[in-house]
Amino acid sequence: MYDVVIIGSGPAGLSASIYAKRAGLNAVTIEKSPFSGGQVVNTYEVDNYPGLPGINGFDMGMKFREHADKLGCEFLTANVSCIRKKSEKENLLQAASVNTCGAEEEVFLIETNQGIIESRTVVAAMGAVHAKLGIPGEEELAGMGVSYCATCDGAFFKGRTTAVIGGGDVAIEDAIFLARGCEKVYLIHRRDELRGAEILQKELKSLSNVEIIWDTVAEKIEGEDQVETLMLKNVKSGEQRNLSVDGVFVAVGILPESMLLRDIADCDEKGYVVAGEDGVSSMPGLFVAGDVRTKKLRQIITAAADGANAITSVQEYLLRGKK
Repeated sequence: MYDVVIIGSGPAGLSASIYAKRAGLNAVTIEKSPFSGGQVVNTYEVDNYPGLPGINGFDMGMKFREHADKLGCEFLTANVSCIRKKSEKENLLQAASVNTCGAEEEVFLIETNQGIIESRTVVAAMGAVHAKLGIPGEEELAGMGVSYCATCDGAFFKGRTTAVIGGGDVAIEDAIFLARGCEKVYLIHRRDELRGAEILQKELKSLSNVEIIWDTVAEKIEGEDQVETLMLKNVKSGEQRNLSVDGVFVAVGILPESMLLRDIADCDEKGYVVAGEDGVSSMPGLFVAGDVRTKKLRQIITAAADGANAITSVQEYLLRGKK
């Protein structure tokens, strides 16, 4: 029986793991990948985390994990298939099996491919995944020129022509990164102005091999076993054109990894779990941290803060249960 099970090992999960250990809680962090860090490991450069200017995302993720390891935090690599509270019947059966009277306290059952784990509380820090365009050719050519991670796959397109679709920080960062090795980079945005940070926009517009295509959406990706052309449509004029490219990098936002939580906690229309800075969800004992919860700013620093706040809420919840 754990005091808290932390699901996810991105900045929010690792921060929660560190704070749980320092609080003396019996905790385990479940991660589905064999390495920690979450989305940050795919970021080529992080320049807005205090004290670590210019660090690459992989190194930052490793530093977070090293901190947790130094404290002796417990980790388990597993896939979680279900999060639920133990039923009254299950409680009564367990009580009978150990010759005690009545049901035990409410506990969570976290079902994984490594077995079932019991815990008094859960911190859900599963993060988010890249959103898709949902256009013809995207699924068929995934891994054959269609990518959602410029730092992962950009090296394959050295000296070639690529397109980035999006207008936020991630899209701009991807275009800047690709411009360092590609002959030509197109940034395709459906509006007439970018949404990313001004400092990123300034750097992007200074690059001679980057061209921004405004007021335009992608309608189809074509190619024979490899991306060859990108069909575009101007949203104002309706004009269509084909753009010859070797790679398409999609950066149109993220979707919360909240499927396991939607039946047990309140979520908004986009699937984000409704919770404030304290991480308290609508289900008692379930706390959320990082990109999976409703919040205005989704950054590494706010994810790390979420992890700390969630554990503080866990401590308060456990103390109330002992009174």
